Amino acid sequence: MRLTDTAIKNAKPREKDYKLFDGYGLHVLVTRSGSKLWRMKYRYRRREKLLSFGPYPLVTLKHAREKRDDARLMLLEDRDPSEEKKRARIERDRERAVTLGAVAQEYLKKLEKEGRAPATMKKLRWLVSLIEPQLAERPLQQIEAQDVLRLLRKVESNGTYETTRRLRSTIGSVFRFAIASGRASSDPTDALKGALIRPTVKSRSAILDRLEFGRLLNAIDGFSGQPATMHALQLLSLMAPRPGELRQAQWCEFDLENAVWRVPPERMKMRRPHRVPLATQCLGRLCDLRRHTGDSAFLFPSARNWRKPMSENTLNAALKRMGYGSDKITAHGFRATFSTLANESGLWHVDAVERALAHVEVNEVRRAYVRGEHWDERVEMAQWWADQVDAMRESSRSG
Repeated sequence: MRLTDTAIKNAKPREKDYKLFDGYGLHVLVTRSGSKLWRMKYRYRRREKLLSFGPYPLVTLKHAREKRDDARLMLLEDRDPSEEKKRARIERDRERAVTLGAVAQEYLKKLEKEGRAPATMKKLRWLVSLIEPQLAERPLQQIEAQDVLRLLRKVESNGTYETTRRLRSTIGSVFRFAIASGRASSDPTDALKGALIRPTVKSRSAILDRLEFGRLLNAIDGFSGQPATMHALQLLSLMAPRPGELRQAQWCEFDLENAVWRVPPERMKMRRPHRVPLATQCLGRLCDLRRHTGDSAFLFPSARNWRKPMSENTLNAALKRMGYGSDKITAHGFRATFSTLANESGLWHVDAVERALAHVEVNEVRRAYVRGEHWDERVEMAQWWADQVDAMRESSRSG
C-alpha cells in the first residue's frame, strides 16, 4: 500500500526504529527520536545498497518519489545512484573552489612565468583588483553575463570607458583560461560585445611638420635638466623606439663597434628580440652619454637610484617643461613623426619602416610570408633619418 502524507505525519516514534514502505524500495525510517528520514533500498550488480534522500517533511512525499524514479532510471542505464550522488557532490565542491578570483590569480601567475613585462603585469593586477569581492568569490560556473555586466556598468559610470573595455577583456581571458583547463564551460563576456560604451580612440600627439619638429629638437638640445634626460630625448628622436624600451636600455645591449642595439625579447611589446641599427649620430650621442652614466648598468638611471631606470614619466615631464604638453607631443609621438616622414619620402619599403618600429604584421597570412628584417635597408634608413633630424634642426634655426 502506498504511503500518504497523513500516514507519515501520524507515525509516532517507538522503542526501536521502524520503516514505512511506499514501493520500489522507497521508505521512511522513523527513528526512536522521532526523526523521519527518506531511504531507498535497491540492488546494484547483486549487491544490496541504500540511498538517502533527506528528512521528511523538508523532502516531501512527492519529491521523494521523484528522486526514487530518477534512481531507477540510473539503474536501467547500469549506473549506481549512490556513486552518481557522490560524483555530483564532488563536482559541486570542485566548482565552489574554482572561483573567479582564484582563477584570475592563477592566470596572472601564468602570464608572469611567460615573461610579461612588469608594467603589463602591474596593469593587469590593477584590473583584476577592480573585480568586486562578491563576484571574485563566486564559482565560475555560477557567473553569468548579467553578473559581469553589472560590475562593468559600475566602472563605466565613472566615465572610464577604456578601463571598462580592458576589464571586460581581462575577465574574458580568465574565463578562456579556465575553459582550456576544464574548469569552465563558457565565457560570459562573449555576450557583452556591443553592450558597453565604446571609448573614443585618441591617437598620441605627435609633431608631423618638419619645421616645428626642428624647433623641438633645438629645444631638447638646450634642455637645462638632467643630461641623461636630454640624451634620452635626443636618442628617441634618432631611433624612434618605444619610450619604455629606451628608458630601460642597458649598456650591455649595445655593440658600438658594429653599430647595433639588441633589445631583449622580454622588454619588447610583442616579446620578440629586436635589432636597431645605429647611425653615426647615435654613436656620438652614446659616447657622450657614457661619460655621464657609464657607471650604471642603465643608460638612463634614476636620479635617486642608479640601480633602477628613470621613471616612465620623466620624458613626458621634460617635454612639458620645455612647453610641449601632451596636446602637442608625447614621448611615444616621436615614433609617429618618424613613421609619417619615412613613409612620405617614398624612399623606403613600408615593411622596412614597420620593422624599424618593431611592428608585427596583423594579417596572419601575410605575416607567414613577411619574415625578414629588411636589415640592409633599415641600416640605410637609420642613417637617412639621422641626417634628416640634423637637417630639420638646422632648418628651424634659420627658418
